[in-house]
Amino acid sequence: MINSIGLPNKGLDGYLAHDLPQLAELPVPLIVNVMGSSAEDVARLLSAFAEREEVAALELNVSCPNVKTGLLMGADPGEIAALLDAVRPRIAKPLIVKLTPNCASPAAVAAAAEAHGADAVSLINTLRGMAMHPRRRAEPWLGGGTGGVSGPAVRAIALAQVREVRERVRIPIVGMGGVQTGVHARDLLDAGADLVGVGTESFRDPLAGARIAAELAQIDANSGMFAGAPQPARPRIAHGG
Repeated sequence: MINSIGLPNKGLDGYLAHDLPQLAELPVPLIVNVMGSSAEDVARLLSAFAEREEVAALELNVSCPNVKTGLLMGADPGEIAALLDAVRPRIAKPLIVKLTPNCASPAAVAAAAEAHGADAVSLINTLRGMAMHPRRRAEPWLGGGTGGVSGPAVRAIALAQVREVRERVRIPIVGMGGVQTGVHARDLLDAGADLVGVGTESFRDPLAGARIAAELAQIDANSGMFAGAPQPARPRIAHGG
């Protein structure tokens, strides 16, 4: 799937007034994803959510272009270090940094995030891609030209980047990218992820998360992982900044 829908939402005030109360009724921890085009924007958003008891943790999406440099905030270790230095002291809640795969070294960015106060990282985000219009062949199909590629096509890239990041950081990793089955989830865990996210598959199967979790539990039970087999120690998400 290639999407180019932007970030449709009600804005900060609308989210706090309408969306957050409804989401808080769900029987699961609520993690809010925020994105901004400058450190000031990000700090304002994080500070607003850090004060809300309904929010268990915050995820910082650094796949947004910096308005001053024109580069993705998360594409350069120096950019992410400066961003976290500006916002980390303002919040006490666990902070997850969502990495972009569209950079030279996601592992270097992850290491910078860890060094500057991130409690966890999540990856991968969508890859940049394009589809040509089926009738006007010389034009891209999407109005924005390019969009974010997700789904089964990115699974091998997700595995490689999760493994690369695991070799550089000790903080927890939320792995995602093309997960459709319990086997795919187990692959990401074996590559170094601590948790697994399911995204695009949920469009095809709204109950994909529950199904994949059940398949994963069965795989692990059959392999003896829940029958006394030793497990590698994984750190919990806890603010240490």
